[in-house]
Amino acid sequence: MKLAADLQAFAALIGHDFKRPEILIRAVTHASISSPTRDDNERLEFLGDRVLGLVMAEALLEADRNASEGQLAPRFNALVRKETCADVARQINLGDVLKLGRSEMISGGRRKEALLADAMEAVIAAVYRDAGFDAAKALVLRLWGDRINRVEADARDAKTSLQEWAQARGQTPPAYVELSRKGPDHAPIFTIEVQLSSGQTAIATAGSKRHAEQAAAKALLEKVQSE
Repeated sequence: MKLAADLQAFAALIGHDFKRPEILIRAVTHASISSPTRDDNERLEFLGDRVLGLVMAEALLEADRNASEGQLAPRFNALVRKETCADVARQINLGDVLKLGRSEMISGGRRKEALLADAMEAVIAAVYRDAGFDAAKALVLRLWGDRINRVEADARDAKTSLQEWAQARGQTPPAYVELSRKGPDHAPIFTIEVQLSSGQTAIATAGSKRHAEQAAAKALLEKVQSE
């Protein structure tokens, strides 16, 4: 089996020459277009999630030999979470080569965060099945790149920091209120307000509820720390 031109270019972009091209084809095939003769990528996604986790656990242990489990866990979560996987997928234009059913294409499936994250994990598994753990590890470290070095800042997310700030002052945890959701289902825009029991608030807008909450928390944290 030979890869189509777009998948050949994609394989070259991620730096892996597939000995078994059918594995890459399966990795980019979404369930919306699967059939009895065409496998989707869900099983590969399951495997890729575990391969990614092992690679990142090893990388974090090597990067900081003195870190405790309590320090490593949030760093690990920041590196393997769906948002990070989707960001890497966008970096390599994975959405452009996905095989989707008509309904998914119409609803903007190539840009959906969850779909991109799942496909990224499937691609990792495809490399693992094609060439073994060392090849998959090299791929992950190459694609995640400087994210591993910057993970400490990413791990200390704004929502956690704001909650710790509030609790240290005897306040209840911050409340997050969705003020609005606009746009089509495949590209919603959320506006979120975060409120402290002491009365301070901040508002932020983003393309996902989580990102809007994080942005609002960051804005409020900067406000209360400057007062």
